[in-house]
Amino acid sequence: MKKVILLILLLSALMSTHIQSQEICRLGIKYEFSLSNNWGKGRPVITGIIPFTNAESSGLKLHDIIIAIDGVDTENLKPNEIMDLLNPSNKEGVILTVKNISSPSRDIMLKKECKASNAITEDQLATAFAMYSLETNSERDFVCPFKTTVITHAIDFSRFKTFAFFPIDEKNSKMETAINSYIEKALTQKGLTVDVNKPDLMVQTFYYFDKNPNYKGISKNALKDTAYRYDSEKEAMVLLPFWNAGTAESNAEYLLQFGFRLIDQRDIQGRILWECEANELLGAPYRVDEYARIHVPLMCMQYPYVKYTRNVKYLVTQKKYNYTGLGFDIDHMNVIANIDISSPAYEAGLRVGSIIEKINGQKVKYSAEAFTVAYKNFISGTMPLRDAKTIFTDANGFSRCMFWDTFNYPKIVEAFQNPRNLTAFSYLYYYAPYINSSGNNICIFTLKNGKENIDLNIHPAVRQSTTVEIK
Repeated sequence: MKKVILLILLLSALMSTHIQSQEICRLGIKYEFSLSNNWGKGRPVITGIIPFTNAESSGLKLHDIIIAIDGVDTENLKPNEIMDLLNPSNKEGVILTVKNISSPSRDIMLKKECKASNAITEDQLATAFAMYSLETNSERDFVCPFKTTVITHAIDFSRFKTFAFFPIDEKNSKMETAINSYIEKALTQKGLTVDVNKPDLMVQTFYYFDKNPNYKGISKNALKDTAYRYDSEKEAMVLLPFWNAGTAESNAEYLLQFGFRLIDQRDIQGRILWECEANELLGAPYRVDEYARIHVPLMCMQYPYVKYTRNVKYLVTQKKYNYTGLGFDIDHMNVIANIDISSPAYEAGLRVGSIIEKINGQKVKYSAEAFTVAYKNFISGTMPLRDAKTIFTDANGFSRCMFWDTFNYPKIVEAFQNPRNLTAFSYLYYYAPYINSSGNNICIFTLKNGKENIDLNIHPAVRQSTTVEIK
């Protein structure tokens, strides 16, 4: 039977992994074959870039179209042929030829990152033990009621590189100026540039906010149906006064519509190429420009590559953990199966095959199943120490996710120090005051050295990332 902890490992085909000679290798990208008439149809399109990989530092961007792999054109290739090209057994990496709006063609060298096939990394363990520190580690999803419309003709959006705005309404100049600034920022991040003299695209916004003439009062079910959305400026999930999809319109006291469209000025003037519109049900007044601030970046995630025409589902992964560079043997969790060269653990003297007795005083010699059972018991037993006001449902459907109650930090520290809870891997979050009250983020690894034990002080690097993807 597979070990329970392996259920949450990130070893999927979408991450371009390849197993060979007892190693697992990845390029650090997610991709899918485009069905869009306007963006790379029939070719792989980058849909995700894994943090802290070579892919992230290489210059690849979301929605880059892979037009060749090591010089082989990707047009009309089958999925298994693409996978073979991305995972060459006799090479350390591949050269991807990609294009996007700002670049017609460029070559990116991606090196494969390999580890022992039996090694579970700290990144994977941070996901597995996320309930230790939900304040900094979570996977959450949400749906936005966007309707995205794209021209049906096969038109290559990469040919449209500049944009400008229609004149604003002087009666609402402050609000519309703010809205246009959010759109401009999002489009320039896509690679477009502003050209007020001869733009390829004109941007037209539209909006509406008023009381709902059909409002009949709020039902009890609607009260439980408010929406969390991701605020990119705050880098956090925020609660907003919108009812989720499926709520009856009669429950909404207010209605809000917001959208914008990109209009052709290059080939056939006045032709709408792309449009995204949101219609929201609200339980309280809300500013249209504030709505645009939060939602324009989310809307633009569907340009130039449109995946869904209605009700877009987003996944937000927030992760922060201590990185030492270790990979633990999934069959013997106290044995080092992999270690990154020049990592904090390597610099401290750990090597593949090193046997760890304790981490921060907690024993490590337990099976993956034992750690999983203890973890589940720890979650159940410490629920009273969490703050019920922070409750949320994560992307895996667990509805009792809550932050730790700050008034209970001393009791929480005691729970982590209790040896019966098998919390050795809480070192991943040793920077947090609810795990380590000293404020000193130095982890002590006790190694077995013959008949003696030796303590090594490791100064981990804190890795922090947030990714927002369309599911």
